[in-house]
This record gives sequence, structure tokens and C-alpha cells, in this order.
Amino acid sequence: MKKYFSLVLFAHSIFALPFAFIGFFLAVHNTNHHFNWLLLVLMLICMVTARNSAMAFNRYLDRDIDALNPRTAMRDIPAGRISAKGALVFTIVNCLLFILATYFINPICFYLSPVALFVVLFYSYTKRITPLCHLVLGLGLGLAPLGAYLVVTGSFNIIPVMYALSVLFWVGGFDIIYALQDEEFDRAHHLNSIPAYFGKKGALRISEIFHFLSACCVIVPMFYMHLSWFYLAGVVFYCCLLIYQHLIVSPTDLRRVNRAFMTTNGIASVIFAVFFLLDIYFFG
Repeated sequence: MKKYFSLVLFAHSIFALPFAFIGFFLAVHNTNHHFNWLLLVLMLICMVTARNSAMAFNRYLDRDIDALNPRTAMRDIPAGRISAKGALVFTIVNCLLFILATYFINPICFYLSPVALFVVLFYSYTKRITPLCHLVLGLGLGLAPLGAYLVVTGSFNIIPVMYALSVLFWVGGFDIIYALQDEEFDRAHHLNSIPAYFGKKGALRISEIFHFLSACCVIVPMFYMHLSWFYLAGVVFYCCLLIYQHLIVSPTDLRRVNRAFMTTNGIASVIFAVFFLLDIYFFG
């Protein structure tokens, strides 16, 4: 099990999971639906299995590319810790568990489960097709708040859509920063990425635009629901961390990319979710 946790980088669940909690408790707080422990557990199962499927399939599909890249050559499949067949079986099992969990939630989640799986699995092909692969990754993680809202209500709403868009641009932006490390490798092997297409400087400008759009999207809900100064403080904190990661990474200095990618963004999502939840239950 420890090997498979390594395969799917389980710690990276910290990115989307807080926004799933935002979507879930937004639905409980803003509608006439009551909190349900079973639905919360099923939502968490969906989050874990969808992410496991996406990450394991990505490692399976990219195993030959990873073996050629010095930065990724020690990942579990190229290093021989997990077989390609084992990763594929792990992917299929998690996809089936995801669909099974949605069956016990509500019809719309069950009917949309193949669509969700298509999005998160299709991302693995996009680097072979388009430099917009970063936004496809963002779309996959952006399903978290929207899907969690659907778990509770079975219906769509503009507010979780805004949080989904925020995640889309936030993830797209920081994935561009992470991809700066592979600019030369991607270009040499004809792989599509924004750094490979626009260069480091141009890629960072695009990342800044995406993060500006993400910040705008977390502000918009303030016009649709009653949120207090406490939520605004969370927005400010979130925006400051978006700015911070651009201050510590430059086209000529990539030494702190991992800090920008993992630490800063992990803190941003958790703290923003905490501010949101405290606001709607104690300050709003």
C-alpha cells in the first residue's frame, strides 16, 4: 500500500480536497439539505479514488517518458518498484470504486461519473496534443467543489461553479510553474507545455494571468451570498500566497519551484477553506 501511495503522490490530495469541503459545506449551509455523514464519506471516497485513478494512469501512460527524464527517472514504474500492469490494475479498480460510490449518492452523480473520469484520465494524453494541458489538469481538480456540491444537492449553482473556475486557473497556473523544470526536455521530445511553447519568461506571465483570474473567481461569491470580513481575510491570504510563489521563482532561478508548487499551494488551499468554513458558520 505504501508503494501505491507513492505512485499516486497521496500527499498532493491537499490541493483539491479543501475545495471539495468548500463545495460540500456550501451546499449544506446555503440550501435546505441537512448534513449527512454518509454523503461526506462517499464524497471523500470519490475524491480519493478519482485522484488515484488519474495519478496512476498518468504514471502508467508516461512511464517511458519518465524513464528518459532525469528528474522523473526514479518514479515508481521506471525504477521498478511497481509494474506497469500493477499501475493499470490499480487505475481500473479505483475507477470502479469511484463509479460504485456515485451510485449510492444520487442519480446525477452516477450518470456524470464517466464524464468526470474521462476528464481526469484524458489529462494524461494532453501533453502529447496541446500546451493547454495545464488547464485540463486544472479542470480535473476543479471538479472537486462542483462535484461535492452535487453530492449534497443533485443540482448546479453559480457559486460552486466559480470555485471550480478558481481551482481551474489556480492549478493551471502553478502547474505551469512546475513545468518550468522540464522546458528543455519537453521541447526536445516534442511534448507540449506552455514553458516549452512560450519559454520560461512567457510561461510565467501566463501563469500570472491564470492566478489573477483565480483570485477574481474567489471574490465573485461575495456578490452572491452573505460573507463577512473573515472570508475577505481568507481571500487576501490566498491572493498573497499566489503572489508569493511568483516572487520566489524567476526564469533564471528555479531552485524554489518545489516550495512554490507543494508548500505554498498546499497552505493556500487549506487556509482558504478554513477561512470559508469559519465564516459561513461563525461570522457570516
